[in-house]
Amino acid sequence: MNKRQSQARTIRIFRKIHRLTGISLFAFFFVVSISALLLGWKKDSGGILLPETMQGTSTDLQQWLPLDSLNSIAEQAIMDTLNTNEVQQIDRIDVRKEDGIVKFDFKHNYLGLQLDGATGKVLQFGPRRSDLIENIHDGSILDDLFGTDGVWKLIYTSIMSIALFIFTVTGFWLWYGPKRMKRNKKR
Repeated sequence: MNKRQSQARTIRIFRKIHRLTGISLFAFFFVVSISALLLGWKKDSGGILLPETMQGTSTDLQQWLPLDSLNSIAEQAIMDTLNTNEVQQIDRIDVRKEDGIVKFDFKHNYLGLQLDGATGKVLQFGPRRSDLIENIHDGSILDDLFGTDGVWKLIYTSIMSIALFIFTVTGFWLWYGPKRMKRNKKR
């Protein structure tokens, strides 16, 4: 087999790998691309994907209520809003000193609550759609569905990362291989 035939054979192999990877993971690539686009726009969505950050009355931490009091206010506010006696598990507390607020994100219902750090007043309450989109994007929604502790996210991100690597390598060769063959033909 001469050099040109060997190069053509390599290009055919890369084309087949590229095509099979694309076909087998099409739906996943579609989901990842749409969710990445939405996550990129979350702060500029006008509050649709991520609630706008409100402004509290004071940025002086000495005027703020203690964090445990703010936590209790947040837990009570979400129970009242959801009309339940069941305490909702807090996933994350985000202190925004420069805005004078504390954000509380709840674990299982993709809801967020913003409290004024100084008064404890509820400034904003609503869905955090971006958290759901992020869980879809990184595959952790599978762990939520199956009740596992990160194993599906690892499998999903590993498959998608390896597939992206394969697409990059095979795509490069599908572009560069014919150029290389033409250059070698002229010699």
